[in-house]
Amino acid sequence: MKNGPVALAFHSLVVAFMLAPLVVVCLVAFTPENTLSVPWGAYSLRWFRAIFEHGDLVQSFWNSLFVALAASTAAVALAVPAGLAIARHEFPGRQALNALLMSPLIVPHLVLGVAMLRLFSLVGARGSATWLTIAHVVVVTPYALRLVVAALAGLDRSIEQAALSLGASRATVFRRVTLPMMLPGVTGGWMLAFINSFDEVTMSLFVTSPQTVTLPVRMYTIATESIDPMMAAVSALIVALTAVVMIVLDRLYGLDRVLVGNR
Repeated sequence: MKNGPVALAFHSLVVAFMLAPLVVVCLVAFTPENTLSVPWGAYSLRWFRAIFEHGDLVQSFWNSLFVALAASTAAVALAVPAGLAIARHEFPGRQALNALLMSPLIVPHLVLGVAMLRLFSLVGARGSATWLTIAHVVVVTPYALRLVVAALAGLDRSIEQAALSLGASRATVFRRVTLPMMLPGVTGGWMLAFINSFDEVTMSLFVTSPQTVTLPVRMYTIATESIDPMMAAVSALIVALTAVVMIVLDRLYGLDRVLVGNR
């Protein structure tokens, strides 16, 4: 309400620029043609039906979902204690630990993929969803750790000290005071880790097997052979699924409570 017409127009253009690719992809998904084209007047669901007739794509989606859920949960489980140690304690090697955990952000995923492939070959771990998940945990843990550390940096520790002075144990203080206050950072870190794991393709190309091919890798493989609107249909379904999940989460729990911490 305080912005002038120029600021509102600029913000509208920025939002339109960001949403335009999604809108175009979703429109292309409904084309009746055999090529990537925006439908004008004639719409078809043929490419959505083609997805469910393509068994490999459906299986790859479930592979990606399983790996992303497991990797993001494990990343948060590592990020919470690591974040508490880094943000609140001084100890020898603190900066080295932080640099080690954050290093996957600066190492190219191509290098990580080759390194993971070499490591898994040495230990004889091939074709396993468990090892693929471990590789994803290495890649996505920095995203969860950054948000957890940021959430801890803004907490008022006097509330925890008050709980301790009233006789609560440290475990109780963490469960009833610290964790609820850092919940936005933990939740945001989990969601960011999940998105990056689900979308990971470069490193996954090296460590997947025919039984554990993820959706991005499958789409990349199909796209190298031919380009058709089925890829747009897959993208449109992912966008729709994400929107539905966000709406349901907002209705059941409230996005403000999850992401911002409002009560």
